Amino acid sequence: MLGDYPLKGRRASEIAAHIEQGVSSGRLAPGTTLPPLRDLAAELGVNPNTVAAAYRLLRDRGVIETAGRKGSRILPRPALTARDRIRVPVPAHARDLAAGNPDPALLPDLTQALAAAAEAARAEPVLYGHPKVDPELLALARASFEADGLPGGPIVVASGSLDTIERTLGAHLRPGDAVAVEDPGWGSLLDLLPAMGLRPAPVRLDDEGPLPDSLASALGGGARAVVVTSRAQNPTGAALTARRAEALRAVLAGHPGVLLIEDDHGHGMVDQSYHPLVGAGSQHWVVVRSAAKAYGPDLRVSVAVGDQETIGRVAGRLRLGAGWVSHLLQRTVAELWRSDAAPVARVAAVYRARRDALLGELAARGIAAHGESGLNVWVPVPDEASALAALVQRGWVPAPGARFRIQSPPGLRFTTARLEAADARRLADDLAQVLGSAGADSRLV
Repeated sequence: MLGDYPLKGRRASEIAAHIEQGVSSGRLAPGTTLPPLRDLAAELGVNPNTVAAAYRLLRDRGVIETAGRKGSRILPRPALTARDRIRVPVPAHARDLAAGNPDPALLPDLTQALAAAAEAARAEPVLYGHPKVDPELLALARASFEADGLPGGPIVVASGSLDTIERTLGAHLRPGDAVAVEDPGWGSLLDLLPAMGLRPAPVRLDDEGPLPDSLASALGGGARAVVVTSRAQNPTGAALTARRAEALRAVLAGHPGVLLIEDDHGHGMVDQSYHPLVGAGSQHWVVVRSAAKAYGPDLRVSVAVGDQETIGRVAGRLRLGAGWVSHLLQRTVAELWRSDAAPVARVAAVYRARRDALLGELAARGIAAHGESGLNVWVPVPDEASALAALVQRGWVPAPGARFRIQSPPGLRFTTARLEAADARRLADDLAQVLGSAGADSRLV
């Protein structure tokens, strides 16, 4: 069956492994429809229940999706093919606008903070049985969360936002559950869900954040969790406004059993106010903030506050695995935070100026784009492949929108973190020539 890749196996685990091997090798392409249960069972000479078990294994591993009478097919983006591998080589003459990195010039000098952490470790070495969270980092995190009006709750330290999100989803959900996620959204999260056996339920958004009716539809369809980016949404730069947050809280109030995860992606590097969704009656919730964008991606430290049960489960699972996040890293982040080593107002002003420069140049040429906050600008295009190829020829390499999309229209993501005004003008001229009179639908949805 399946052309030049005949399926094999007598046991469910063997059949599943053979199909996954075909996906990994590229012989079973994304979107390929698998044979009906009874047809494959007859071909292999096994019980249909064996094939059903194999398909369940593949679904739980995020390799296939099952859609009732429509059958089962290889996921368009199986977990073993990470979205960040959808990259375009950067020629020597071109600018890399795809990486999504902060400007190194705006990151703090780590020398003094690392020295302070080393001195603390010398004075009081961290040994087994030591508290898992550095007291100063805990105090700073608690003060930050309280200042933004979040309910009191326990705090956990993990190795970045995605680590926190993964542990939080694992604390409540089971393979096969659906998670409401922004579309377009963070590619790493969209990869993580099928890797955990979870199903993404796309939620449309605009510059103010997720659309309430789209979130309501996803939750009404059975999504058991929702992940929302509060500020500097990747890839569109969307930031929740007070009005939109109020509307989303009203939707969430009708689904108190849904797990709410707020990723405050822009904390420490944006000047938009934070508008929490917590408080809508959610029984289980987490708000996570990471050091990656403000202090550097190699500082794999995040702090998260949440309800007692959820944070207790996350912390308990962490203890059974990694145990704790290095106190050297925790103390380094605490020292950077305490000393205001990367002043938010200054950093945010630079990123805003660079982002606005490109948005203004594009608007002057009749090109609609999105970028309310953060490091990126999202430009809708009629066709990603052709627009990307033409821009590469002109010396620009943005990120293809396919890395971030589920069902949303095509687009390109431009990282503006190091883009100066003169570069913005040249890029806008080139993009205007590439798009020509074809233009693109300016909407995100």
